[in-house]
Amino acid sequence: MTTAKRKRMPRAERERQMIEVAEQVFGERGYAMASMDEIADLVGVSKPMLYEYFNSKEGLLLACIRQSRAALQEATEQSIVGAESAEEALRRGLLAFFVFIRERRQAWSLLRHEMALIGTPAADEIEETRRQQTDLITALMSGYFDSEDTLRAEASAEFVVGACERLAIWCERFPEVTPEKATEYAMDLLWAGLSQRAI
Repeated sequence: MTTAKRKRMPRAERERQMIEVAEQVFGERGYAMASMDEIADLVGVSKPMLYEYFNSKEGLLLACIRQSRAALQEATEQSIVGAESAEEALRRGLLAFFVFIRERRQAWSLLRHEMALIGTPAADEIEETRRQQTDLITALMSGYFDSEDTLRAEASAEFVVGACERLAIWCERFPEVTPEKATEYAMDLLWAGLSQRAI
């Protein structure tokens, strides 16, 4: 990475730039080893300006996680628009997830290394990301499946999210496994059970 020259820009744009650089640094160094000095230097701003925007290093991390969560939500929600069956909707949603983690590796790295953040607000934000995806899948099931058994729908959604998270971690060891192939693996296992409840 090279140091950026500071330019005048709207606050919202500057904030997005700071988050983008911080996401990369946190992803590469890990939260503990990441330096606010380095992030400020790469953005091309002073360290006090970083603190003015985010209050603390942890505040900057939280902003990164929230932005990643919003991007993941948009990607998965948009992917299922127009799906004509439960199987198609699930396949599209899973593919969007695996594409996201392939294309946004630094963001995924932040979500992936939560063990170092246990007991912190960042861990709560990561869990909220899971909750977001679980809620989306539960809502999806309510549209395509018998929705009377809400507990079963929620349990199924938790299973899908947990299984896909573990599969995504496994995929890191095998870069030749494309998002399409990961989706195929997931569908082979998940759809056999879920399809029995399709309307």
